[in-house]
Amino acid sequence: MSWLDKFPALGSETLSALRRAIDGGFRAFTREYGESLEQLFNPLREFLLASERLLTQSPWPLVLIGIAAVAWLASRNWKVVAGTVVTLGLIGLFGMWDDTMKTISMIFVCTVVALVAGLPIGIAMSRSDRLQRLVNPVLDVMQTMPSFVYLIPVVMLLGIGRVPGLIAVVIYAIPPVIRFTNLGIRLVDRDLLEAADAFGSSMWQKMRRVQLPLALPTIMAGVNQTIMLSLAMVVIASMIGVQGLGQPVLKAISNQYFTMGILNGLAIVGIAIIFDRASQAYGKRLQRHHQVQHG
Repeated sequence: MSWLDKFPALGSETLSALRRAIDGGFRAFTREYGESLEQLFNPLREFLLASERLLTQSPWPLVLIGIAAVAWLASRNWKVVAGTVVTLGLIGLFGMWDDTMKTISMIFVCTVVALVAGLPIGIAMSRSDRLQRLVNPVLDVMQTMPSFVYLIPVVMLLGIGRVPGLIAVVIYAIPPVIRFTNLGIRLVDRDLLEAADAFGSSMWQKMRRVQLPLALPTIMAGVNQTIMLSLAMVVIASMIGVQGLGQPVLKAISNQYFTMGILNGLAIVGIAIIFDRASQAYGKRLQRHHQVQHG
């Protein structure tokens, strides 16, 4: 047998040893720093619980009016508002109100966290071609990685519960915010930037008063995509304890409850349509406003 015949076995043994070493190191890191990481994410947990309590413990007519008001402020379209009211009314009629409110609170918190983390990265990328070249491959991997894979490290680090699920959803859904923020700022007309320079604007003033306002419609498209990806991840995240509409769907899959699965799946579709229509309408309104203002 030549050395070439031994190479596959040698490669397999090396890879197995490498995998065992990485897994062992990750477990050791989890044992050492797991509790500290849990405490670090406590504010995020409290934020999620407060949002959840607000939606589930408030009287349902107030919640319905509040969500309809947000839909109106975003879209200024009575069709969107009517669709929101009818959809939420049907969800309540079929007994899925609490699960739906838990899902909405999860999506809201995930979107806020994605914006807080993603906007600075997108802004930094727009100012540095080198950083863009470094970050883009990472975003490509994040967007093509199977969603189940995100559950493994967060469960090993933080166990099962709301916060690990929230972190997994944010990691899965954050790339569009980063990409669209970077794209929106880079697409701002250079003539406008030169005019701002001529008026003696500082870098921060130029970013705050020119680039971000003009990039806002594009950024809103990224926010829309983040919301859609968050909703897509809700069912998968229910496997590690995320409460909401995902858990009944998971139960329906496990026990072959066809009606339960269809109803809760349609509720998720209904929420997705509400978020999609409202955020798209808001983005179009911003775009028209800026076209009128600068055209």
